[in-house]
Parts: sequence; C-alpha cells; structure tokens
Amino acid sequence: MATSTLPFSPAAASTSFLLRTAGTSPLVVKSASFPSPLGSNCRRRRRAVLRTISCRVASASASVDKEKDASVSGSGEAEEQVEQVNAKIGARVRVKVPLKVYHVPRVPEIDLTGLEGVMKQYVGLWKGKRISANLPYKVEFVKEIEGRGPVKFFTHLKKDEFEYVD
Repeated sequence: MATSTLPFSPAAASTSFLLRTAGTSPLVVKSASFPSPLGSNCRRRRRAVLRTISCRVASASASVDKEKDASVSGSGEAEEQVEQVNAKIGARVRVKVPLKVYHVPRVPEIDLTGLEGVMKQYVGLWKGKRISANLPYKVEFVKEIEGRGPVKFFTHLKKDEFEYVD
C-alpha cells in the first residue's frame, strides 16, 4: 500500500484520507505532523480518522457537467440567432426611443434619439457560449460636438431601442 505525506491545514492535522480507485490498491494519504500547542504532556491522543473518497463519483459528476456544457453550447437555435445577428454587423441603425448617455468625455450628456450609427459587435456570445448581456448590441456613433468637431463613441443598446436603416 502506497503512503504519501501532504501538508494540510492545522485544523486537519490529525486527519488521514483513504483514496480508492477502481482496480488498484487503496492509497492512504496522511497529513503532515504539526507541533501541538499542548506539547508532549498531552495525555489523550487523537485517532486518525479514515475517510473513503470514491473516484467513481467524482468522474461521474465530471461527465455529467461535460454533457450539460455540450448541450448548452451545441443548441442549434442559439447558433442560428447568433449567425443572424452577425450578418447584421456593419448595418446602419437608428435609435428609436428617447435615450441619453453620459459617458462621453468632456460632454455632459448626449441625446441619442433619432441618431444613426453603425452596429459593430454582438456581445451576447463570449468564447462560444451565450452570456446574459443586458445590452448586447454595441453601436458606434459619430456626433458633431460644438467646439470639438466630430466625436466617435460607442454605446451598448437593447434590440428594442433601435431599428435597422436600409
């Protein structure tokens, strides 16, 4: 039987773990010894507690997680929607709701109502997985600001806040 010593936290200093894998002999992992605050005068000794961890359970739960990830990322409906949106990248859009933004440097506020811009990115998909972006459409606007000339800025919008201009 193989024995290995691993450093654990002082709280688990008296704990040993018994690991079993299918078809192999058990592996006992004992924690490293730590100096006791009571010194060598301690009359009672703690017994090492053996805990059995089944590797089959860990591997079974890992395979279930992989199946869930595959079913989420492989859904055809989501991929079709993303491809439709990606086809619209570069399209001209117009803001159709009253909307003001306050994030443009040295400009107190900009009213976007009726302003036209270009859709640059759909951010509802990240590394091949759908994410819950509140404002998933990234749109670039260029607006003439008095005393500064044309200012380019980006704004994230919802689908119901703009319409496509053809």
